[in-house]
Amino acid sequence: MASPAKTDSPIIWSKDLSKEIGDQSIVRDINLNIPRGLIFGFIGPSGCGKTTTIRLLTGVYRPSDGEVRVIGKHPTNFTPRDRERIGYMPQHFALYPDLTVWENLRFAASIYGVGSGRTKRIRHLLEFTELQEHRRKLTRQISGGMKRRLSLAATLIHRPELLFLDEPTAGVDPVLRRKFWDYFEELRHEGATLFVTTQYVSEANYCDLVGIMIEGNLLIVDTPEGLRRSALGGEVVILKTQEYLATAYIDMINQLPFVQGRTERTGENEASIVVEEASTAMPALIEWCAKHNLSVDSIQAYLAPFDDVFVALIKKLSKDN
Repeated sequence: MASPAKTDSPIIWSKDLSKEIGDQSIVRDINLNIPRGLIFGFIGPSGCGKTTTIRLLTGVYRPSDGEVRVIGKHPTNFTPRDRERIGYMPQHFALYPDLTVWENLRFAASIYGVGSGRTKRIRHLLEFTELQEHRRKLTRQISGGMKRRLSLAATLIHRPELLFLDEPTAGVDPVLRRKFWDYFEELRHEGATLFVTTQYVSEANYCDLVGIMIEGNLLIVDTPEGLRRSALGGEVVILKTQEYLATAYIDMINQLPFVQGRTERTGENEASIVVEEASTAMPALIEWCAKHNLSVDSIQAYLAPFDDVFVALIKKLSKDN
């Protein structure tokens, strides 16, 4: 992997980055500040502007407005040496169907000038992406999932420090999708920064930082936990008692100082409670129950699925705007 520059500056930065094609506004006022050495998940439905944003960040497109810096430079001013520091896996397969898996990787290595240790590097990537047994097959004869893994291997051939991966898990089965994220985590541990677009909302769980994109607008950037707090108003605790939770008890719980939102009864003796911090709220709730002669059957923090978080965020942010 290329050695990253010794700097604390963000590896990707943009201010009011916008792109118009003809009379159509594709992305508007994208503001990013992405530190080095993490996985940034760029999440949104198909057609919302994720690929256009990657093309702006890699210099494929020139912005219509706004400022942008990637590895410290405007992408349209990248030198060949700068581009050696970056890997780009496009959404659609772009390698040669009439070459074997091995030949495609040798070709990619030659494009990036990988000389010394080329064969060793290819063998490592074949093992890394579990394609070693298929190295002699023509690329047109391998499955779609294998093609995605081959695309990833070709993207990694020159050890880039910054990776743009556009919908890398689109159309692959859940088992392979998880393997991809295992690959990505390993790359991050090796020091790479990954910018990953996806329309699978649940993949936010694998990211260090997440941006949510809708109709060309970047609505929010936060950690996965920060997104949950923004969507739900805090952390969620599920309380289950042995006795019936009457409305009077629910009203009293709502008045507790650490309760952040409206408590909802989810069963005759169960409630979902939004609190400031689950770790401190749970002992306090147990103590409150004891004072009111309620026996706690169970109490636990609840991590809402990101599908629910995504929907709640969209509703909340749309209302705010």
